[in-house]
Amino acid sequence: MTKKLMHETETKMKSTLSVLDEDLSGMRTGRASSALVEKLMIEYYGTPTPLFQLAGISIPDPQTIMISPYDPSTLQTIEKAIQSSDLSLTPNNDGTNIRLNIPSLTQERRQELMKMVNRRLEEARVAIRNIRRHAIDELRHSQKEGEISEDEMHDGQDNIQKMTDKYIDQVDETGKRKEHEIMEV
Repeated sequence: MTKKLMHETETKMKSTLSVLDEDLSGMRTGRASSALVEKLMIEYYGTPTPLFQLAGISIPDPQTIMISPYDPSTLQTIEKAIQSSDLSLTPNNDGTNIRLNIPSLTQERRQELMKMVNRRLEEARVAIRNIRRHAIDELRHSQKEGEISEDEMHDGQDNIQKMTDKYIDQVDETGKRKEHEIMEV
C-alpha cells in the first residue's frame, strides 16, 4: 500500500514540476525561443490547432523567430493569431515566412516577468503541498482501517515530507534559473 502511494505521490510531484517548466519556457525573455509560439492556437479549417503542427519554427539568430507555414494559405491566419495573442510581438510577413523580432526587455518588463515567475513558482509549491496533504490523509485512512501500522504511517509521513522538500527545492532551483535568464542583459 505505502509503496504504491509513494510512487503515485512522486509521479504527481514530477508532473507538477514538468508543468511548471513548460509554463516558464513559454515566458518571454530577451532571447528568441520556439516555446514562445509553438503552443499558440491557430484556427485551421475551423479547428484550433497548435502552431507547431502548421509550420516549421526556427531561430535564425538570438533575437528572431522564423515561422515557415507548411500550407502557404495559412500565412495570414497565423499572422493574425500572433497579432491578437498576448505576446506583444509584431509579425513581419515576407509572403512565404513570418519573422518575429524579439526586442530587448526593459527593466520594468523584467520586473513584471519576475512577478509572474514568482506567482507560478508559488502555485507549484502549493500544488506540491496539496499532493503531500492528500498522501498523508491516505496514510492516516489506511492506518485507521488497519491496513498499515502506526510505525508504517509515521515512516510514510517522513518519506512524503522528504519527497516534498526535494520537489520544493527543485521548484526553487527552476525559479533561480528563470530569474537569471530574465535578468540577463
